[in-house]
Parts: sequence; C-alpha cells; structure tokens
Amino acid sequence: MRANLRASLKLVTSSSPNNHSLCTIRSLSTAKITTHLKEETFFESSNKDQLIKRLCKENKFNEALQILCEQRRLKEAIQLLERHETRPSATAFSTLLRMCTESRALDEGKRVHRSMKCSGFRPGVVLSNRILDFYCKCDKPFDAHDLFVEMSERDLCSWNIMVSGFAKLGLIDEATKLFDEMPEKDNFSWTAMISGYVRHNKPECALELYRVMQRDEDFKCNKFTISSALAASASIQSLRLGKEIHGHIVRTGLDSDAVVWSALSDMYGKCGSVDEARHIFDRTKDKDVVSWTAMIDRYFGDGRWEEGYLLFSHLMESGIRPNDFTFAGVLNACAHQTTEHLGKQVHGYMMRIGFDPCSFAASTLVHMYAKCGSVDSAYKVFKRLPRPDVVSWTSLINGYAQNGQPNEALRLFDLLLKSGTQPDHITFVGVLSACTHAGLVDEGLEYFYSIKNKHRLTHTSDHYACVVDLLSRFGRFKEAEEIISQMPMKPDKFLWASLLGGCRVHGNVELAKKAAEALFEIEPENAATYVTIANIYATAGKWTEVAKIRQVMEEKGVVKKPGISWINLQRKVYIFLVGDKSHPRSKEIYDFLGELWRRMKEEGYVPDIDNVLHDVEEEQKEQNLSYHSEKLAVAFGIIATPPGTQIKVFKNLRTCVDCHTAIKYISQIEKRRIIVRDSSRFHCFEGGSCSCKDYW
Repeated sequence: MRANLRASLKLVTSSSPNNHSLCTIRSLSTAKITTHLKEETFFESSNKDQLIKRLCKENKFNEALQILCEQRRLKEAIQLLERHETRPSATAFSTLLRMCTESRALDEGKRVHRSMKCSGFRPGVVLSNRILDFYCKCDKPFDAHDLFVEMSERDLCSWNIMVSGFAKLGLIDEATKLFDEMPEKDNFSWTAMISGYVRHNKPECALELYRVMQRDEDFKCNKFTISSALAASASIQSLRLGKEIHGHIVRTGLDSDAVVWSALSDMYGKCGSVDEARHIFDRTKDKDVVSWTAMIDRYFGDGRWEEGYLLFSHLMESGIRPNDFTFAGVLNACAHQTTEHLGKQVHGYMMRIGFDPCSFAASTLVHMYAKCGSVDSAYKVFKRLPRPDVVSWTSLINGYAQNGQPNEALRLFDLLLKSGTQPDHITFVGVLSACTHAGLVDEGLEYFYSIKNKHRLTHTSDHYACVVDLLSRFGRFKEAEEIISQMPMKPDKFLWASLLGGCRVHGNVELAKKAAEALFEIEPENAATYVTIANIYATAGKWTEVAKIRQVMEEKGVVKKPGISWINLQRKVYIFLVGDKSHPRSKEIYDFLGELWRRMKEEGYVPDIDNVLHDVEEEQKEQNLSYHSEKLAVAFGIIATPPGTQIKVFKNLRTCVDCHTAIKYISQIEKRRIIVRDSSRFHCFEGGSCSCKDYW
C-alpha cells in the first residue's frame, strides 16, 4: 500500500507545474473531500487534495485515510470515514483511534467507535484494547468498562488497561476489584495498582501491596515499582521503611538507575534526612533539571537557605538549563528571606538565557520584588507580562498594600476587574488590607460583602480576620464582634490577633482580655500574645496584671522571642539584637545613637515609655528603649553609607511604637528614606512621616 502511495505521490508531483508545493503537507487547506459516491467537494484543489480525490475515486479508501492521518487532519479523516460506504481496514481504525487518544479528542474517538459498529466491523483483542485505552485516557473509564465486559476475548493487556485507567483516576475500589479478579498479573499490573494507591493518598495500601509482591517469587520489582514504594514511604515520612527499600535496591542491582536514585533522594528529603538526600543526589549519574530542582527545594524546605542558593549556583555552572520550577523555587526563597540582591541576580540570569514572559516563573518575579519591598521593580516586571494572571495581579496588589500605597493597590484592583481577570480569595486579602492601611472602613466593608454577593466567592477565615482588623483598628468594636458572631467557621488565631491589635491601639482592656484568652487556648506557647496583652495592661497602668502575665509566662516556660533586625550592605548581612555590642563598629554606632537621641529631643521627640513592661523609673525605661535592634540597624546603615542613601532594615517582630516614632524623627534629621520591614508590613519613613500613617 505504501509503495502505491509513493507511486501516486510521484505521479502527482511529476505532473505538477510546481513540484515544491507538495512539501507543504501540514499547511494544506482543511476544506472538503470528494468521494466516488458523492459529487460534493470536500477538499481544495491542491495537489495533495487532488491525490486524495483520485484515491477515493479509485476506491483506495484506506490509502486516502492514511494520507489524512499522516497530515494530522483528524476531523477530515473522520468526515471521510463517515461519508464513505467502504469499510476501512483494522489498521485505519487503529490509526484513527491512536490519533484521538494522543489528542484526547473524545467526541472524534466516539465517532470512530460508532462507525466501527455501524459498519459491522468486529475488532479483535488488539484493536479492542486500543479502544479501551482511548476511553481511559479521555477520563471515561466506565465507558471502557462497558466494552471490557462485552469483549469475547481479553488478554493481560486488556486487564492492565482497565486497572491502570481506574487507578489513575482515583477510582481505587474499582481498580482493586479488577486487580483481584485478574487471571494473571505482570509487573505492570502490580506497579499500576501500587502507584494508584500512592497517587491518591493511600500510601499504607501501596506499601502493603508492595510487600505482597515481594513475597511472590514470580515477580521482580522494576524501577517504577520501587519508585512508587519509595514515594509511599516518603508520604508517610517513614524513614525506616524507606531504608528497607533502599537495602532491597542495593541487593537487586537497581542502584544504577537514575529514576530510582531520584526517588531515593526524594524519599530521604521528605523524611527529613536532607544530608542523606544530598549524598544520594551527589552519587546520581546523569542528573537532570528535575533532580537539581528537587534537591534545591529540599534545602529551602529545611530552612537551609545558603545551601539551596549555593546548589542553584552549581546548577548554573553545570550547563543544565533551569526550568520554570527551578526559578520559581529560588525566587520564592528570595521572597521569604527578603534577599532582593539574590533575586535580582536570578532575574538577570533569566534575562540572559531568555525566559517565557507568560510562565509562572515571571509571576514569581513580581511576587519576589513585592515581598522585598521593591514595588517599582515588581511593577516593571508586571508591565512586561503579555497576559498577567491572577497570581501576578494579586502579588502586585498585596505589594502596594503592604508598602504604604493602599490607593495604588485599590486602583490596580479596578484595572484587574476591567481586564476580565477573575479575582480569587487571596486577591481580596490584599484589597481589604489596603482599605485598612488607607483608613477606608466603609469601602472595605463594601469589598468584603462583594466577595460573596458580586464575585460569587466564599468568605474565608482570612477575609474575616481582615475585616475585623479593619473595624477594630478604627475603634468599631461592636461591628467587629457582630461579624465574629456571624462567622460560619470558628475564629482562628489571625482573627483574634487582629482584634487584640485593635484593642491595643484604642486601649480596650476588656475586649483585649477576651481576645487574649482565645489566643491562649489556640497557641498557649506563643509569647507574642502574652507580650501584647501585658503591653495593654502596662499602658492602662495595671501593673498587677502585668506581673500576673509575667508569672504565667515563667510557669509555662514561655520565652519572649528576641527581636532581631538585619541590614544588607554590599552583599553582606549584618544582624543586630537589642543592646547588641558585638559589631566591630559598636562604639561608633552607640555614640551616633546618643547624638541622634539628643537632636531628636530637641526636635520634640518624647520616648514612648507606656509599653515598657517593667515598673521602673522613667529614666531607666528610656534607656531600655534606646537600643532596640531596629534602632541599632538603622544607625549602622546611616554611618556605613554615603549621605542620602536609602536604608532598608528588616525585623522579625512587629516594630514597637517608640522605634516607629524615633525612626520618623531620624528620617527627618538625617534626610534619609528609611524602609523598615517588620512582621506586619513595610514602613517607609521619609521627611518625618511613615507610609503606614501610624496604622500597623
């Protein structure tokens, strides 16, 4: 048949005034076909279509179908199939079904199956298996099962297709029933069932079946079975079982396979043995980008940031090109650590090798810059995205909200809606946060109710925490309590912490006590709650209550988390603790702070001693405030950089009221733009004011 086709093609080519036109097979028109039974024209008059018309007239129907299939013209091939009375060959049916399976073309595949029935063609077991495979891969396993039941002859492949099809789609009970009924099994059967258990969160069943397979001498585990068993051990974080499988791998000689090594490394990583995972990774031959990315992510997941960054640099030197998942993982780590200088290096590398601006790695770039407080850079990346997705929009909205530009965040949200992008629940967290920082209480309530009424989304606990924060910060406690009472879910720690923060601002001692008690039940070891309620009592002059809180902390062994601030200068991170004198320039820092303290008081600065948790003399309270970690970091930044240089400091806790006030004065005196990122938000101090407008 192929010889006839080649001869026909040669004939058409030689008779054509323009031979090279035959080379453009894939660009041929998909118009109409002419058959020997109907005079309708279904194809254009190109040389290829003329050939198909002639083949149809010569009753060489299968050859015509073959050409259409080679040209990937599936719909026209099926159209010809349905218009022609000649019954196609088994090969033609098989080719059409293969194409439908590859493209997951369910409707077209059903038409092929229907034509097969209408023509009276009775498929053998091989072609029937192809139909089973088509339905399973198009997520129609029950249609496949109907055919499976009707089949007069089934082979091992028929059973395997059905077991695998049900298992992959999570229909575990159906897969298990068929697996148990199988007259015979092979390695594929066992692996399909074990991997199905793993994929759909039944690792214990997977491991039990793996043990049964091991006891059967007729079967030997292959690399895919072993990989699935290792994945099951990883999902339940059973290092003991994982090591047992590792021993079996060594005994059976599978320790030279790259797939097995990758699964081994993954198992050790997920079971918390990152060093062992690295050992396996280093011994793996032919490491691909997936192996590199997984190992880098394991370091980040274990909080070993420097080792993760270092391994990424080794990847760049290896000649293997990182993929979107690699970039996204590293950029997310930079965002989490607020290491913008490293994020910029990754961005530069992405630009040099060329990256898809439509990829999710590009969206992660927006997120990284926004989390690091560089919203201008985030916006520049965002503007270059051809089609920003909801993740990109949300990252930028949250960035503006957290960086003291709430009105810009709300403007961007309006643009999102006009673009036709559907906001998600995370988007509204940013919008409500922007309303809080802008003091737009009523507008915030409108946005809150629009989540459900206009956008048909379900309110989450985060939305309730945001709106309670919004109301309580502006003293509207009655409305906040009403919303809490109407919540469909139990208030979480974030909501109670928001309410407690509002009570701190307005000195609402009774409601603060209620919020603190709720937080004590949820997370009794969190020192922040004890400190906040103690601050509220201290401000109200309730020193007896402060003493009780301190006593409870001592009895429960609750230790206040130390405040740590850090600043990045010339690619080096400098860390400061309260009263820290470990820095080589500490004398210079303290002398400079002393001079600043004097000048600030001349400008009208009054230390906020209300929240100092010790009933001591005011002079001692002032001294306790003088050397908080963020003040030390800011002072060092000023003396270590040229005049006018922007200072950016990060702190692990919420900045205290006195430091917030002091840095406003420092920005005015030193004529510096000072950015402080605390656990709540970014504060941009400039000219004696802060971008948060004293709401944080």
